[in-house]
Amino acid sequence: MRRPLVVGNWKMNMTEVFAVALVDQIAEALPSGDDVEVAVAPSFPCLRAVADRLAGTSVLLGAQNHHWEDHGPFTGEVSPRMLAEMGVRLSILGHSERRLLFGDTDERVQKKVAAAHRHGLLPVVCVGEQESERDDGRTLAVVERQLRRALAGTELETGTEVVIAYEPIWAIGTGRVATPDQIGEVHRLIREQLASMFGSTTAEAVRILYGGSVTPETCRPVLDLAEVDGALVGGASLAARSFLEIVGAAA
Repeated sequence: MRRPLVVGNWKMNMTEVFAVALVDQIAEALPSGDDVEVAVAPSFPCLRAVADRLAGTSVLLGAQNHHWEDHGPFTGEVSPRMLAEMGVRLSILGHSERRLLFGDTDERVQKKVAAAHRHGLLPVVCVGEQESERDDGRTLAVVERQLRRALAGTELETGTEVVIAYEPIWAIGTGRVATPDQIGEVHRLIREQLASMFGSTTAEAVRILYGGSVTPETCRPVLDLAEVDGALVGGASLAARSFLEIVGAAA
């Protein structure tokens, strides 16, 4: 049985004061038990403050990205080693905003995944198609390419060393949500591809999240799907109440 995971991606939002207040609200109101795993990914300047507030709680600290090198002349970048030493547990890699706006190619994502594993970080690898690619009937081909290239050279033993997040780009921040049939089709493809790469037993243990305008109002039909193991939440993670409702639905 795969334990559901809900990750709040705060993106470039929240100053330190608001980040601390939000994480306090989430940690205090989070239901007890281990039915669902919860993580938040603040912006880099807020990581230390949020890490301090999460000490002693069950909420995992995540990062929104990292470089593939451990150190070097990369002005403005953050290394996975820095994050791991700060207490970061997972890192969101290959998000569509990174791919579209900041030049993250499949090859760069692959190097970042390898770097995450070097330092014990759990990579949350994002895959997903643009609207034009879906309209052209290329969704499955695009997702398969992104998945295989991102995990090229990766060795999975248990399947718990990586998380995949399917985020159709046309649904991110638009209020549009893919239908359960569309989501189920892509999640099944991802599971099949993982099985062909790492074996069926390992593939069955990999958690596959859905992301794309996930809200308390839209999440339940999605989270009820057998192949959906949680959610990568954007805007709805910026308010404790809405984020906790999604966590409750996942649990």
